[in-house]
Amino acid sequence: MKTVALALASLAAVACGAPAVEPSGTTSAPSRTGGSRTLFVRSAVEHPDFTVTLPLHRGQSGGDTVWYVIFDSSSGADADALGVNRSQKLENARGSGAVQKVSMAGGEVEFPATVNFSYAARSVVPGPTGFPPDAFQYSARGQDGYSPLIELPDGTIRNAPHVANSTGLSPKVVSIDLAGGTVTLEETPGFQGGKAVRYVSTDSSHPLAAALENVTFAPALDAAPTLGDDGTDSSRTSLAAFVNGQTGAQNPQRQGLNSAVLDGLSPLNVLRWNPGQGRYSPLWDVHAAAWSAAAVASGANTRQTDFGDVLGLASHGLVTSPDGSPFAAAGIVVNCPIVSQE
Repeated sequence: MKTVALALASLAAVACGAPAVEPSGTTSAPSRTGGSRTLFVRSAVEHPDFTVTLPLHRGQSGGDTVWYVIFDSSSGADADALGVNRSQKLENARGSGAVQKVSMAGGEVEFPATVNFSYAARSVVPGPTGFPPDAFQYSARGQDGYSPLIELPDGTIRNAPHVANSTGLSPKVVSIDLAGGTVTLEETPGFQGGKAVRYVSTDSSHPLAAALENVTFAPALDAAPTLGDDGTDSSRTSLAAFVNGQTGAQNPQRQGLNSAVLDGLSPLNVLRWNPGQGRYSPLWDVHAAAWSAAAVASGANTRQTDFGDVLGLASHGLVTSPDGSPFAAAGIVVNCPIVSQE
């Protein structure tokens, strides 16, 4: 245990730095109690540099010490006790391959699988228009069977992504305090319901998304029910990710995966629900959105902040899937729990 702690402390010193702050006006800087923001994850402390400090939990996996965080729970009582989001829709993932069934030993969770945080060096080589990239590589990969979703012996489903073990640290870790029991992670700005939100990306079911988001590749999340279903009987909810929005770090209309690759900033994704709504889930069913040539030519390709507006644009043919087919789920899941909203 002492060796693991020393190794992690050394790795923390060279962990990735804080993310670049978005242009002024994209989001404000929230705190636990101040300002006009709603802090959904009550156990979190947010900072002005787009980072968040969370309680750190210790578990075991195959004899290795695992450190993880908790963002969401399917149980209201469990969520209240932990100070995290309640997502009742996570119950719909129970029994699927997207959930690890865990046991308890000595008060700690025993995980069947964890993450290799030293898998490779992360890289994204821009293509001619930024996205899609010419080449990419994710840096962390879950072991066979790994998922951030776990089922406790009582049936509760928690969103508990791993952030550290003997292989290293999650790429989202800015700093870690094993003695103090906290970890600070990068946040990502986006929009929901016309308002700015901050969320933490931790895992994706798709290798390209894992590289772009700089998160753990967790293929098991593909088994989360159900592709293209945003209803209360699904474990997923909808997210729009533009692939060809406007670019330029100082451009107030900047948005999209092409901008993320070229400008090195958040794609400013548009999320459909927040944790105060019953259809919220941290499992985002990515809908890749492409502005039509007519929309670009007319200047209609402005920054979007509400998923309902994106659906309206799609109904008029101004937004499609990247191949020109109707706007729809792309078959990619990203685990991005919302922490706060302006």
